[in-house]
Amino acid sequence: MKKFIALFASALLLAGALQAQELANFARGGQRVVSPEIQGDSVTFRLRAEYATTVKLFGSWLAEWGAVTDMQRGENYVWSVKLPLPSPEIYTYSFVVDGVSMNDPQNVMVQRDGTRYLNMFIVPGERTENYVESDKRGTVSYMWYDSPLLGINRRVTVYTPYGYETSPKVKYPVLYLLHGGGGDEEAWTSMGRAAQIMDNLIAKGLAKPMIVVMPNGNPGQQAASPLALPVSTVDFRDPQYANAYVRSLVNEIVPFIEKNFRAIPKKDSRAIAGLSMGGGHTTSATLLFPGVFDYICPLSCGIRESDQLDAQLQGIKKAGYKLYWIGCGDRDTMAYEGSKVLSAALDRNGMEHTMFISGGGHTWANWRLYLNTFGQLLFK
Repeated sequence: MKKFIALFASALLLAGALQAQELANFARGGQRVVSPEIQGDSVTFRLRAEYATTVKLFGSWLAEWGAVTDMQRGENYVWSVKLPLPSPEIYTYSFVVDGVSMNDPQNVMVQRDGTRYLNMFIVPGERTENYVESDKRGTVSYMWYDSPLLGINRRVTVYTPYGYETSPKVKYPVLYLLHGGGGDEEAWTSMGRAAQIMDNLIAKGLAKPMIVVMPNGNPGQQAASPLALPVSTVDFRDPQYANAYVRSLVNEIVPFIEKNFRAIPKKDSRAIAGLSMGGGHTTSATLLFPGVFDYICPLSCGIRESDQLDAQLQGIKKAGYKLYWIGCGDRDTMAYEGSKVLSAALDRNGMEHTMFISGGGHTWANWRLYLNTFGQLLFK
């Protein structure tokens, strides 16, 4: 018995020592590094790097893309830089240590952009008040569905509003929210803050409670790249794959959602919106299937003139719609001109619409703003 007690005591001492060692490693140098730290009208970034000779900061808000700011070494090998606080928005940043880019080990807030994980921080203000967590939060889930059209099993992200689980008799309208090139079914929840935006809009009574469906717009991809699933090669020259994803969206994803969620299966309870490539999918889906969606919101994509465009737009006009909302930044060299082409085509076809022009370019800062804006107009 005494031997057992001695062994038990030794084990406790060892565990305590290991824990102390972990804490020592975590707070190495006698202080906890805080980064980033917002104080008043400034923000400070810090990194403990004992063997570094140069440390620089890259920030998405800096004047020129690719610009870096030097950091200075202080006590206990902590490098730091204090900068003026940028205007309210979500920003990403990284450190460049002796020429090698790395994330901030003290900041757990990250977003994934394709294969890159980027640290982020939120500058509080009116612009970002709906980008933070609400007191009443919905649920983000991942669902798998079979796509005979694409020949693979695929994943879709689904947001259900606060109260969905506790109100089993209530049915909801649905927004189909599409990502851009390089994105996947996690883009709108990771970079777009879609769940937080919808939570806040709904909690404030600014938006109708709705389901938000965020599919994967890459037809050969089963799911987001972190799942490391095989990717199929899709030959778009093959006639069977013409508009393959758009046809899958309308003929497979919409029925799947309406079967497995309490979604209202009516045109006036369906909205579609998408950014960049997803904006192209939005215009294609509504031109090819004019009787499916009543709310149409292409973002930062535009359109090209074609011989069929007017006839296709007349199809949407004949089928009827509740809202046609175009969003684009006036410095968006990829989409601004095409957005004006789309607006002009709607004008000459006598189709009421909104042309929402913001500052800035082809960025998530705009796409978050657009969702926060048109989300208040849906299903009313």
